[in-house]
Amino acid sequence: MANHKSALKRIRSNEAKRLINKYQHKTTRNAIKKLRELTDKTEAEALFPSVVSMLDKLAKKNIIHANKAANLKSGLAKHVAAL
Repeated sequence: MANHKSALKRIRSNEAKRLINKYQHKTTRNAIKKLRELTDKTEAEALFPSVVSMLDKLAKKNIIHANKAANLKSGLAKHVAAL
């Protein structure tokens, strides 16, 4: 166990950040699943920008890799265009 004040604070802050990152990542994954399940083009086009924004934010905060975000966005764009 950590003995220094700063190490104890680091443990607390890391746990808080981990939970926030986990929540944001899971929310984005659910949004992607919802977008992939849509069959109506207008609904998909309306949801697409918000999902792209979520992916960009995760990539910016290094929760997911930038290339993974780009690959997901590309695949979702193809899916929306094919509807």
